[in-house]
Amino acid sequence: MNWISNYVRPKINSLFSRREVPENLWTKCNECGTMLFHRELAENLNVCTNCDHHMGITPRDRFHALFDEGVFVEVPVPAPIVDPLQFRDQKKYPERLKTAQRGTGENEAMLVAEGEMGRTPIVAAAQDFSFMGGSKGMYVGNAIIAAAERAVHLKRPLILFSAAGGARMQEGILSLMQMPRTTVAVEMLKEAGLPYVVVLTHPTTGGVTASYAMLGDVHIAEPNALICFAGPRVIEQTIREKLPEGFQRAEYLLDHGMLDRVTHRREMKGELVAILRMLMGMSPPVMGDLPSPDAVADEAKGEKVEG
Repeated sequence: MNWISNYVRPKINSLFSRREVPENLWTKCNECGTMLFHRELAENLNVCTNCDHHMGITPRDRFHALFDEGVFVEVPVPAPIVDPLQFRDQKKYPERLKTAQRGTGENEAMLVAEGEMGRTPIVAAAQDFSFMGGSKGMYVGNAIIAAAERAVHLKRPLILFSAAGGARMQEGILSLMQMPRTTVAVEMLKEAGLPYVVVLTHPTTGGVTASYAMLGDVHIAEPNALICFAGPRVIEQTIREKLPEGFQRAEYLLDHGMLDRVTHRREMKGELVAILRMLMGMSPPVMGDLPSPDAVADEAKGEKVEG
């Protein structure tokens, strides 16, 4: 009886018991509804393999794809006062911050880093839409200023990836103050003669569009990104008319002169490298499949010896 209880019964139970499957193995594309395996989705930079829809991507994952060998150094950002207005809606503001921090693993809605991209030294900043909608508060303002100051100090170009629903209402007027603060930060780059390139991702709206997201020397957008001040639903409810198809999307804005390029996420690194090296007066990027100059020289020497 002990043998049956201790050995046979557990074996039978293990055969028929339901195996636990991690919840994050599959992601549903919110455009076409295709179920995407997490590893395949990550390898494709969070772009749907079925319909090419550009899904959200965290700043850290974006930087791993952007910087050479995925190596970068985070730029420290001064921490602002938390909840200076003691704001409370359905939850206290500090509670919302803690929930967002647990959900994303990040301290705030923007990450700043420095490193090399295609052998080109850069400083980059990226917003995280999954952190309270990427909303622009005092921390994001401090982050953009820190990024600009670091770029000026190192004499490097700055790339900014925007993704936000606008200003952070929990910080009130202090959030709106970040519009002139970040504008001054961008002006620092222009006075130093350094390129400032903005990559607008889905969605970029509100006070972010009205400030630093539209002050770049070059504006690139990801396909079908929503880029606007007021969203289409707000406009339709106000004017009580149906908006044109694709209104406020990246391709529409490109056709009407608001953007310079619409670039696929997989091609973004090469596009940025080419633009930055041109703006910085550097030689064109060397393609990875070309032999190095040393290898060509060694081969030429070998041919001369044989001759």
